[in-house]
Amino acid sequence: MLSQYYKKDFKILGKLENDMRLVYLDNAATTQKPDVVLAAVKRYYTVDNANPHRGVYELAMRATDVHEQARNVIAAFLNAERDEEIIFTRNATEALNLVAYSYGLANLKTDDEIAVAVSEHHSNLVPWQRVSEITGAKVVYLYLDEHGEYTKEELTSKIGSSTKILAMAHVSNVLGIENPVKLATRLVHQNGGIAVIDCAQSVAHMKVDVRDIDADFVAFSGHKIYAPMGIGVLYGKYELLDKMPPFLSGGDMISHVHESGTTYAKPPRKFEAGTCNLGDEAGLVEAIRYVEKIGLDKIREHETELCKKALDGLNSLGGIDIYPAGSDKTRSLISFNIRGVHPHDAATIMDSFGVCVRAGHHCAEPLMERLGIGSCLRASFALYNDMDDVDIFIRSVEQTRKVMGIGS
Repeated sequence: MLSQYYKKDFKILGKLENDMRLVYLDNAATTQKPDVVLAAVKRYYTVDNANPHRGVYELAMRATDVHEQARNVIAAFLNAERDEEIIFTRNATEALNLVAYSYGLANLKTDDEIAVAVSEHHSNLVPWQRVSEITGAKVVYLYLDEHGEYTKEELTSKIGSSTKILAMAHVSNVLGIENPVKLATRLVHQNGGIAVIDCAQSVAHMKVDVRDIDADFVAFSGHKIYAPMGIGVLYGKYELLDKMPPFLSGGDMISHVHESGTTYAKPPRKFEAGTCNLGDEAGLVEAIRYVEKIGLDKIREHETELCKKALDGLNSLGGIDIYPAGSDKTRSLISFNIRGVHPHDAATIMDSFGVCVRAGHHCAEPLMERLGIGSCLRASFALYNDMDDVDIFIRSVEQTRKVMGIGS
């Protein structure tokens, strides 16, 4: 098991929670940070801290090198064609909003269509609703089948000549199923549109190759791949970025400013107004190196084994509703409910056993409506989780039933 080699790298996992061993299973919300990432952030602020692109003294030049080397590492990680296709943001949400407002508002008009997967996180759904309100473009929802999958028939029937934008997650943050993003991207391109792919839930678990997907835009958050909070990435095809107006205006995104007007810098700096979050960029680079050293294929295999054991354990208990029912395609998370127990009550009781799971609608209310529920529990796995974590998790579910007076 990978965890026997790497769990020690995460000091927080050695702490007790409610006087119990900490079993952290909310990794789809945010991952814990290994020592090397925390050290990289500290190293930046104690060795290289200055404002990039603004000074000619050596310290400022080193800070600029940290910034641009981070861009280079991430471009290689995503297999981008050039470094200039990588834009730093605060998180995936900001990255997706950048696309919606900078590309969407400039290119959509009345009667155009935006195809949005109904399972999307609100970050890749609400911005398109707002753009629709402003431009008059129509949001067309793609619907899943009973297995939680988007069929070819659904995609071909909804993505047509009027579709100018496709918004779809690589992996659902509720169902844990990989969506057919390559097929959907190909279909929207055939109709002259562009694809916006949210990779927040895939980037820590599998290789994301933007050229293989042929995505026009890809977004992810660093904190879901063992990096600090407050750093995110937008990948965009350069020819699109070059034509887009800025999202934010201010320092460092300009070429020249005069009383009569402003000319903007070329991408990516056109979209990086103000002082960048260099410390967390350094942390993100170290996190990427960390997962690449382990191997994303090994990480995914490990998480799949944990997920299978957890699914088997939940099914053996009875009285558990798993979403989608009967699916064996989830690889890193399980969404479920304990019949007769509100998810918030269940999560609170499980916490008393040191088990951290998410309870709520997971920022995916339209999907909850399609599933016919208001909220659910979610257990999500990472490279540092082990089989003992799964055993404790299953026992905590069983104990929750007992505490709530529900028999097997």
